[in-house]
Amino acid sequence: MQLLVSLLSFMLISCANANQWQRTQSVIKKDPAIESRVQSLLSSMTLKEKVGQIIQAEIKHISPDDLKDFPIGSILNGGGSFPGNNKFAKISDWVDLADSFYNASIKTGKKIPIIWGTDAVHGHNNVIGATLFPHNIGLGAANNPELIEEIANATAKEVLATGIDWIFAPTVAVARNDRWGRTYESYSEDPAIVKKYSEKIIQGIQGKNQEILGEDHLLGTAKHFLGDGGTENGTDQGNNTASEEELIRIHAQGYFSALNAGAQTVMASFNSWKGVKIHGHKYLLTDVLKNKMGFDGFVIGDWNGHGQIPGCRNDSCPQAINAGVDMFMAPEDWKKLFWNTLGQVKSGEISMDRLNDAVTRILRVKIRYGIFELGAPSTRKHAGYVRMVGSKKHREIARKAVRQSLVLLKNKNSLLPLSPKSKVLVTGSGANNIGKQSGGWTLSWQGTGNTNADFPGGTSIFDGINTYLSQNGGQAVLQNSENPNFKPDVAIVVIGENPYAEGQGDIPNLHYASRFGGDIQILKDLKAKAIPTVTIFITGRPLWTNPEINASDAFVVAWLPGSEGIGVSDVLFRNAKGEVNFDFKGKLSFSWPRFADQDQLNRGPQNYNPLFPYGFGLTYSDTDSLGDNLSETPYSSGSGPGDLDELIIFSGRPFSPFSVFIGDENQTPQLIPAGVGPNRNQTITAIAVDKDIQEDARKIQFKATKYGQYFFESSKPMDLTSFSKGSLSFDWRRDSLAQGLLKLKIEGIELDITNAFNSQTAGQWRRTQIPLECFVKKGLDLRSIERAYGIVSSGDSTLSIANIKWHKNAKSVQKCEL
Repeated sequence: MQLLVSLLSFMLISCANANQWQRTQSVIKKDPAIESRVQSLLSSMTLKEKVGQIIQAEIKHISPDDLKDFPIGSILNGGGSFPGNNKFAKISDWVDLADSFYNASIKTGKKIPIIWGTDAVHGHNNVIGATLFPHNIGLGAANNPELIEEIANATAKEVLATGIDWIFAPTVAVARNDRWGRTYESYSEDPAIVKKYSEKIIQGIQGKNQEILGEDHLLGTAKHFLGDGGTENGTDQGNNTASEEELIRIHAQGYFSALNAGAQTVMASFNSWKGVKIHGHKYLLTDVLKNKMGFDGFVIGDWNGHGQIPGCRNDSCPQAINAGVDMFMAPEDWKKLFWNTLGQVKSGEISMDRLNDAVTRILRVKIRYGIFELGAPSTRKHAGYVRMVGSKKHREIARKAVRQSLVLLKNKNSLLPLSPKSKVLVTGSGANNIGKQSGGWTLSWQGTGNTNADFPGGTSIFDGINTYLSQNGGQAVLQNSENPNFKPDVAIVVIGENPYAEGQGDIPNLHYASRFGGDIQILKDLKAKAIPTVTIFITGRPLWTNPEINASDAFVVAWLPGSEGIGVSDVLFRNAKGEVNFDFKGKLSFSWPRFADQDQLNRGPQNYNPLFPYGFGLTYSDTDSLGDNLSETPYSSGSGPGDLDELIIFSGRPFSPFSVFIGDENQTPQLIPAGVGPNRNQTITAIAVDKDIQEDARKIQFKATKYGQYFFESSKPMDLTSFSKGSLSFDWRRDSLAQGLLKLKIEGIELDITNAFNSQTAGQWRRTQIPLECFVKKGLDLRSIERAYGIVSSGDSTLSIANIKWHKNAKSVQKCEL
């Protein structure tokens, strides 16, 4: 029935208003008194004050003292940014910083209070101890709009406790290609679910009826306008080529409901539509969003999104303001942007009318929110309320959301639910890992670098299983190593994707084992021992997992459940009376692939051929007839990754099967896994930096006179003989001169690049493409490659690298002597 309702809803959306932009009817109407107040304030502002209002800076790169000279309108904290750059900042530290900025903003000029925005996308996810709810893809599987409103309201309360005014949520993207690294930020491939949820989240954040923007609520943001879920090949920040009708029918539905519910801010998207970057797309931002749809709030840019417009830089972009962006998100280069924008208004490149319109919209939202009357953050109702953050009530909501989001794909011989007296072996990389089960946007932007100790009050999936069994006469053992003589009745294996965010989560195909190949062996070993096995799959998207499903007796998709892993055990076990505790309610809001190349698998087309269709999900009353004989041929065409023309080693992140390491020249080099960073040892510091997009490059500083190495290593040897006539390409930038020898290295073969490096203009990126034959002539054996790219140095040098690939068909390659 639920599937039928969704299908009918989709059909209605497809027919109604399919070719036109709807005029929204916001519940927040224009108030003549507010409009008069805005115009009075606007007419008294200096040009510098106006320009300041349209700029937002990041707390790492601005201080309250800066407001004496720069009347900035807003600040944000990005993913992994904290007061004092302290991950363990207390609630009081957040409030104190909010106070400092607020007080500084009202001591100068027209005393216009600054507002602070944050990416609280699955709870207040930058704050230690906050409740972390399931990511959006799991909430879509729950298909419970009322629960969504509860979650949004709980998140708002925890954000209010830190003195922050504004949440950059909800994400209302409709993901149509599951290779996209932000698929988990989408509720569904179905615009009907997204439309329902968008309204409820805005109501949960901003309030409804008489409570709208009251003291228990704050500002929300519908993002990212428009089409980010429909880019070619699922490339983050890529190009959407959809027709305007498709843009309306699929990608705009969440904005219609969000704006009707009163959303006061809309964030522009990084992507392009038909080759034009949205940040510079006047038709979509002004003609459509503001004029046709009637949006009277303000458009906030995304992280340096304006800098991606042709002809723009991060510190200069009149095109974005002229197109309809009202507030730049300029994390680091905001001071230069301020002066450049000021000059562009004076020269007429940005008209005074356009500047006044942008400032009018910002002031309108600030006054509607009541920022002038609220006073300093520390004086507000919820500020500093430590017990609000991670409260028992909010954790119960999150636990309920985990239960309702779980999707049961297989249950052979009704293995589930398990007896509460079972002896259970719990294993797998996600079994006792709250960071993994929480995914990206968790304390750090990518969700990496966290341990269970970073989640006080949270529970891993093992914690929940262990607690339940110990209370009911059963026993749980984590890994065999704890008790080699333990003879389990059943095994629960928790596997899945590691955390990622945005473009660093883009993948070439949906083949799970191509990135996490070791998990299938765990399942096969248990099967060989005739131990019944339940697989709990942690993932941010549907993936081709036929071998893993075949090797499992039961297969449960847990998505990215967040901090309350205990919610999983609520559903897996019977109660002491032998009754079902909680049945499975989750239904797939994304179609599940039959093949690893079905990345654009969305219900509707005649050739729709999923393994599990949209809306599928077993309950305990269903009889499962799936069997263990799913085809293990991964690609519909019979071809696979070996036929690809390039091997991606690094593109914003290491691509599986590669990991990145730093090391010194010791008798037995100690290799240190290096992620976003900063990562350090005595010789090397490595940290993520921006090239084209956020943190898509790595800056490597070699120190002293010791030999140091930074390299990418595969998890297993690869036969790359098919690349024998190919090349290696990479982008690099000289940040300081090499004081010793600097070499490029594949396996043990080195190529001296010192002179080429030192001859580069400092601070400018360069693309290099080298024939792989250069290394083969020196003895490189392409039949067994593990270390596919490395930089080694014998002295001080600093360089940045990005976009590392092997190509089969080399074109425009350089000589071996760079």
